[in-house]
Amino acid sequence: MLDIKWIRDNPEALKHALMRRGQSADLAEATASEAIRLDDARRANIKSLQEAQERRNAASKEIGKAKATKDEARAAELMEEVARIKSFIQDGEAKERELDAALDAALSVIPNPPLDDVPDGPDESANVEHHRFGEPRQFNWAREHFELGEGLGMMDFERAAKLAGARFTVVKSHLARLERALGQFMINLHTIEHGYTEVIPPLMVRDEVMYGTGQLPKFAEDLFKTTDGRWLIPTAEVPLTNLVREEILEEKDLPLRFTALTPCFRSEAGSAGRDVRGMLRQHQFNKVELVSITAQEKSIDEHERMLACAEEVLKRLGLAYRVVTLCTGDMGFGSRKTYDIEVWLPGQKKFREISSCSVCGDFQGRRMNARYRPAGEPKGTRFVHTLNGSGVAVGRALIAVMETWQNEDGSVTVPDVLLPLMGGVARIEKL
Repeated sequence: MLDIKWIRDNPEALKHALMRRGQSADLAEATASEAIRLDDARRANIKSLQEAQERRNAASKEIGKAKATKDEARAAELMEEVARIKSFIQDGEAKERELDAALDAALSVIPNPPLDDVPDGPDESANVEHHRFGEPRQFNWAREHFELGEGLGMMDFERAAKLAGARFTVVKSHLARLERALGQFMINLHTIEHGYTEVIPPLMVRDEVMYGTGQLPKFAEDLFKTTDGRWLIPTAEVPLTNLVREEILEEKDLPLRFTALTPCFRSEAGSAGRDVRGMLRQHQFNKVELVSITAQEKSIDEHERMLACAEEVLKRLGLAYRVVTLCTGDMGFGSRKTYDIEVWLPGQKKFREISSCSVCGDFQGRRMNARYRPAGEPKGTRFVHTLNGSGVAVGRALIAVMETWQNEDGSVTVPDVLLPLMGGVARIEKL
């Protein structure tokens, strides 16, 4: 969420940011104007309430004086005035709550302004390649992961559909162990070598938690909701980032770095017809998430560090990939800048996203009311800066390992770094 004071002071900057994100000039103008209009109404109401409260206090004192001088008529007149003011204040306080809610609703759907160095563009076609690692494997007999998995007898999409419908997969035997090994390898790497604290968070959260990281209210259709009103997490970013909600931290304790391996749940409402085969785009999938809570001055450096931590996973698995900087039209609602890591899939003969690392500034901190005390400023606080990234998507890593390390006979060679977690299985062959 943006600071309404910043919007009031920088309306042209907001309009420019919204236009960079693809809004028309008229819509950008209307968005900024509506936020300022609601704030004007809120301020005017607050001023009238303050004036009414001052008059009520003054009138109450006058009542005492009138009674002291036995001026009962004046006392009665003043008591009627106080009663009217009390009713006015009650109505004004109700109006204040309505105006606060209306302003919050207007602010809650305004996206985060992109940083100056983010490339402009309408969609993924305008993303800019940052760098590459490794040589993409290419061979004439390359199969896609679902062909390999079904050929090995370890991926069952038909039975999964009987159990749960489309966009689910049953993975079993050595491929199931390989996916488990991938998740454990990533968590070990990030906790032991990269300094993240492992967390096992709730998989269901409340409305205000989804609001804090920006999933609500704008993206409700992308989420699953339980019968008791909780939400299944679409990513562990949601509970990990909200660990500091409504708290005041000390700058000396920052950055806080959290990681979690969790199932994630997404409705994929906007992806009809995309990646319908295989397990690239699922309603349920496992992912290792990275979250950092930092001070304002450190967030950009932390973004580069987080990217390097995610990249290290793919380097050790021997996977070729590229890093792209997302353009303004392709980056997420709460992000100020995003790097995507796209891993090479020989079966598809293309790069596909396996991680996104985003710096959000104080956008989420403001929504969560999470602050810190800057060193040397004991009386002042600032909103924390937050970052999140995949470190990485475990199911997509399984796909990439299968396609990269497949053999012509349909078997899959296990990367060396995973051998200690595979119980002696070095090559996955047909059951």
